[in-house]
Amino acid sequence: MMAYSEPAARAVAEEVARWGGMRQTGVTLRYMMEFGARPTERNLLRSAQFLRRELPIRIARRALDLDSLPFGLSTKPAILKVRDWYLDSFRDLRCFPEVRNRDDELAFTEMIKMIRVRHNHVVPTMALGVRQLKKDLGGTKAFPPGIDEIHQFLDRFYMSRIGIRMLIGQHVALHEPDPEPGVIGLISKRLSPMLVAQHATEDARAICMREYGSAPDVNIYGDPDFTFPYVKLHLQLMMFELVKNSLRAVQERYMNSDKHAPPVRIIVADGAEDVTIKISDEGGGIPRSGLSRIFTYLYSTAENPPDLDGRNEGVTMAGYGYGIPISRLYARYFGGDLQIISMEGYGTDAYLHLSRLGDSEEPLH
Repeated sequence: MMAYSEPAARAVAEEVARWGGMRQTGVTLRYMMEFGARPTERNLLRSAQFLRRELPIRIARRALDLDSLPFGLSTKPAILKVRDWYLDSFRDLRCFPEVRNRDDELAFTEMIKMIRVRHNHVVPTMALGVRQLKKDLGGTKAFPPGIDEIHQFLDRFYMSRIGIRMLIGQHVALHEPDPEPGVIGLISKRLSPMLVAQHATEDARAICMREYGSAPDVNIYGDPDFTFPYVKLHLQLMMFELVKNSLRAVQERYMNSDKHAPPVRIIVADGAEDVTIKISDEGGGIPRSGLSRIFTYLYSTAENPPDLDGRNEGVTMAGYGYGIPISRLYARYFGGDLQIISMEGYGTDAYLHLSRLGDSEEPLH
């Protein structure tokens, strides 16, 4: 974080307040696909000019939010660190000169790539801030009334982050010199959910193997030729998280048992309105009283979330407890949803509903 003199800091604060008060512009997925299908020099220039104006608005809003959190969360060291990242990114964007030609556009693209990297660890760092607050409040049993306000803020904050990263990622990906056939930036026009499920399963089983020495089998059912338009990165993230959770539940339930661990089942269904993916496990389920908590950021059971210096970087089976709520936001970003249905004493079914993207006229967050 760059250090500011007091007058400079005041000027930045005023500028952030001014830009944070502006209206953000919604972008539809159809527009992204039509626009990105022709990544001409002129279109890339227009995209950079749009982002140079749009990103400071979105980033300023988040910086303002981070300054006004309840229960003293804004003062926690981890939250201050995230706020500094947002202020640095706001400054970088506002200091960038007008984008007038190809060289300007390429320099702008390199700069927003750096912004994306700067914000890579926002989610675990925010998780650390919430952990610091929980400790100060004396744990979950001592939560004061109104604590849900923090959950609502984090939902809005992370949804906005998905939007910012989608805008940056799409612009950067359009510079790919040799794009895969049927891929427009981050959007795959013909994505195979079966293939994504297979890759997510391999990754999640590798981590389970590393942590426990063995991993339950995963059986995948569905039409291997079925494809639909979606963002591969988002589907990979959601599938990996859900499969990892199921493997962990089954592994921990059967680890010291003579019985063979039952497989996790993934079923891909192609509906008229949604593509639905069901992940079923026999990992013992979740008590009914705990179901609502799995979608909040305040009740994580993870023992060791990453610390402020970025240690514990490797992915673990427990993670830092944000996988389910963040996955639901990724699904909802494009109008889908994530539902968890549990049978305590038996297992859990996760239903991932994904909207077909090609026809969406809804402005994205």
